[in-house]
Amino acid sequence: MSPTDIYKLLKSDKTGFAGFIVLMCILLMSFVGPFIVPLDTTVKLNEIYQSPSFKYWLGTDNMGRDIFSLIVHGGKDVLIVAILTGFFSTLIAFFLGSFSGFVGGKMDTFLMWIVDVFLTIPRFPLLAVLAAVVTLDNNYLLAALLAALSWPGLARAVRSQVLSIKTRDYIEAARVLDLGTRHIIFKEILPNIMGYVVINFIFAMTAAVYSQVGLIFLGLIPLSGQNWGLMIQFAWVRGAIFYNGSLMYILAPIIVIALFQWSAIAFTRSLETIFNPRLRGAK
Repeated sequence: MSPTDIYKLLKSDKTGFAGFIVLMCILLMSFVGPFIVPLDTTVKLNEIYQSPSFKYWLGTDNMGRDIFSLIVHGGKDVLIVAILTGFFSTLIAFFLGSFSGFVGGKMDTFLMWIVDVFLTIPRFPLLAVLAAVVTLDNNYLLAALLAALSWPGLARAVRSQVLSIKTRDYIEAARVLDLGTRHIIFKEILPNIMGYVVINFIFAMTAAVYSQVGLIFLGLIPLSGQNWGLMIQFAWVRGAIFYNGSLMYILAPIIVIALFQWSAIAFTRSLETIFNPRLRGAK
């Protein structure tokens, strides 16, 4: 499929295309924006809690710093953790789910028992306990912890997809030709569930944003630097809701996170069209 065809399919669903545009804007703002917009670290006591204006697009915080610059510089760490969590949790889920469904038998029963055990564990309370025990002082460690607790639901769903696909004629032909488990899973099964896997990667990514921001808000992650979660925490503990003109200090990061969540989920509508030929004909 050519880039032109992909672009046409993206535009075929207006909601999905709008989500794609907003998502790209947030990614560009978070990863390219810091090179263009300098981080405002100057304390300006005479400009505390300024309302939005041409000088300060989103107003100022409790130290007179430009909230817009904090938003621009606060997304990179959040999105890196979200992307890494989505990638690793999807990878684990695909390997275990596809292997379990394809092999079957006692191995399938054992792997699904492990999945069921993980599914019964309350995820966020466990994250809070682990965060209190383990010092999550870098993005990669946090992403690894979130991924380790995020894969079971998708693994069971992938297994169901594989159970449905493995009885089809082309899978039986691959088995007769003795092409091997690895070839069948990656060359025959994966292309048929790629859309499902990619969409669930996005869902895992958005869930990771809520988890890490929640942990940061509770003060369980000692991350330094600038971060949307830290902005919400600082705004809350410094009583921003009690001051006139401080509304954007606490609302700005919440709105950006909500826009990211909406745009990513809306974008999945276009992805369904791209990966599912039957939906293309229906448009």
